[in-house]
Amino acid sequence: MATSALRFYEAQGLIESERTAGNQRRYHRHELRRIALIRAAQSLGLSLGEIREALGTLPDGRAPTKADWERLARQWQSSVDERIAALQRLRDEVSSCIGCGCLSLRSCGLYNSGDRAARRGSGARYLMGDSRHE
Repeated sequence: MATSALRFYEAQGLIESERTAGNQRRYHRHELRRIALIRAAQSLGLSLGEIREALGTLPDGRAPTKADWERLARQWQSSVDERIAALQRLRDEVSSCIGCGCLSLRSCGLYNSGDRAARRGSGARYLMGDSRHE
């Protein structure tokens, strides 16, 4: 894996390394297991915050065990299920748009669901600085 990713994980407090006399990073076996756990969690779409929280529940100085992984996987299951449901909704909305050709920012149910921006007034609300998440 890229050394920049390892340095980033270390800067984020997700892993730790020791330095050699030549100032090279060295990772203990348990840190390598934590890296594997981070990569697996990222492949599930979990944020670094969620991963940091999960790693905080693991004891320091030892590799995560199978039991640790199973416990974390159970905790993450609802989050993964929510992502799957959201992607399925998106898939269903996109399939209704394919070929319609409307390209209407005013009436497109996918781009402007419920016309949220119109409630804030006229004009290009997002370009005027309104947040999409309000």
